[in-house]
Amino acid sequence: MKHFLSFVLALILGMAAAWAQSNPLLGKWKTKDDETGRIKSIVEITERDGKFYGQVVELFRLPDEDQDPYCDKCDDDRKDKRVLGMEIVRDMELDEEWEWEDGTICDPKKGSVYDCTMWFEDGDFDTLKVRGYILFLFRTQEWYRVKG
Repeated sequence: MKHFLSFVLALILGMAAAWAQSNPLLGKWKTKDDETGRIKSIVEITERDGKFYGQVVELFRLPDEDQDPYCDKCDDDRKDKRVLGMEIVRDMELDEEWEWEDGTICDPKKGSVYDCTMWFEDGDFDTLKVRGYILFLFRTQEWYRVKG
């Protein structure tokens, strides 16, 4: 009986680890500005307690831009915090068919926080659609998986 319980526990832990590694949202993503078309940052998506979070781990700045920007327009706990290292995606929940919702995304440049939905289209797990919205107004970006 003791061996059976150990086997069941190992099986459950193995399945949980396999699910976490097979979740296509996890990992690093290049963010592309939908207004300028340029790559802005790398955001790492992680999972905590069944929800998903995204933290800025790298910034790509033009020479004339502030190289170490702070979120001076934010109204919440991110106010006056560095953008590098900032958690911009919060509380995303897996719905069905590889779609995440019910979370938020922060635009540190504008200091705005939007409701957020993320999804993959046509089985392409290397391009993530990220939509921030307020009521019926929305913006959608494409983020690209960082490989390697």
